[in-house]
Amino acid sequence: MTTRDIDESVSTELNRLRESIDNIDAAVVHMLAERFKCTQQVGHLKAAHHLPPADPAREGRQIERLRQLAESAHLDPAFAEKLLNFIVAEVIRHHERIAEESATNGEA
Repeated sequence: MTTRDIDESVSTELNRLRESIDNIDAAVVHMLAERFKCTQQVGHLKAAHHLPPADPAREGRQIERLRQLAESAHLDPAFAEKLLNFIVAEVIRHHERIAEESATNGEA
């Protein structure tokens, strides 16, 4: 069975739900963009003060915090942790690049 073969009311509801999903996806992308704007500023601050790109203690606190938020939102905490680990790895990569550029340009 394809979506063309289903009842019109089901198709309408499916489209409504998919539009909601699309809107949520757009919001997630925009929120991630805002988050990365902030982490870029952190990266520049760390580079200027010769701080390491990663902060394992902070990352651990963030993981625990996110796991608790996930539980209260009825989201799988393991999934939330995987997502945060993915994001943090990208942030660290950005911070390393900023530090390298800063050192190359003699800014730090």
